[in-house]
Amino acid sequence: MFNFNIEFTGEFVAFFILSVCAIVGAVLAINFTKVVHTTLSIAFTFISLAGLYVVLEAEFLAFVQVLLYVGAITILMIFGIMMTKHDGEGREPARPLLETLAAIGCICLFGILFFGIRNATFQVPTALASEDNTREIGILMFTQYAIPFELTSVLLTVAFIGAIALAKREEDAE
Repeated sequence: MFNFNIEFTGEFVAFFILSVCAIVGAVLAINFTKVVHTTLSIAFTFISLAGLYVVLEAEFLAFVQVLLYVGAITILMIFGIMMTKHDGEGREPARPLLETLAAIGCICLFGILFFGIRNATFQVPTALASEDNTREIGILMFTQYAIPFELTSVLLTVAFIGAIALAKREEDAE
């Protein structure tokens, strides 16, 4: 039933360590009560995910993960924390029954996923991956997917202008 034929290579060890770091960072983000600590644990999770992308030979995704999520999103969250008021924030009362049910649900979900993945048969990809996947992504983005790329940039610009307009409206109301 538990057919563990695992070859302990450097790739396996790196994947295991980075996976544990990502899971620990996510669990800490849920359990911390201070928002700054939560933000730092989310950044730790994002860095671990970037390392997983490197192990999976997706260097472009790792670069984007670090640039966007670790850099921009985490810094944006810290600025948001610093610019907002945190007066009289209380802590929720402990709910032992709810926490116990959540733990049992998590263990059941882990068991279902574990046995589902162990019994699954995955197809071996027939096409070889490109040596320079960043170049291939760039070629596809500016040829086949040029219109969706430009529409996404327009959408992000409109969202940015809308956020500025909402912030300006809130500032004028005060």
